[in-house]
Amino acid sequence: MRALLLGMVLITVGCSRPDQLSADKAWIRLPAAADRPAGAYFTLYGGPKDAQLIAVSSDVTVRGELHETATGPGGMMTMRALDRIPVPAGGEVVFRPGGKHVMLYGVPSALKPHGRSVLLTFTFADGTRVQRRAEVYAAGEAAPE
Repeated sequence: MRALLLGMVLITVGCSRPDQLSADKAWIRLPAAADRPAGAYFTLYGGPKDAQLIAVSSDVTVRGELHETATGPGGMMTMRALDRIPVPAGGEVVFRPGGKHVMLYGVPSALKPHGRSVLLTFTFADGTRVQRRAEVYAAGEAAPE
């Protein structure tokens, strides 16, 4: 019985949200053409107070831009750049294909899928920086679960 209770506690702890501002489930999809930007996707978890994501950079690309895919006039999909993205205290913000994402420009041709991870740095309006490694996937490859 004790083993069962301990197992349930460990499962619950493993499923709980972080109590500080953090990033998880980060991955990058390489572009189909060499001169195009890659897309970065991840989940942000809010800490004890509201935060504003203002930038994401990587250790291998020239720059990153915050973007959101939206439906424009006539049902056309459009992308728009964002200056900041709110991260509510205790909440989560998911960046995924077809929604919020980061465009990474200047992807080096040496970067290959599944070859190594890329270090992403998330910068918030209050100066907080969070780092998380992101796995690299090929263009057209299914998103990780």
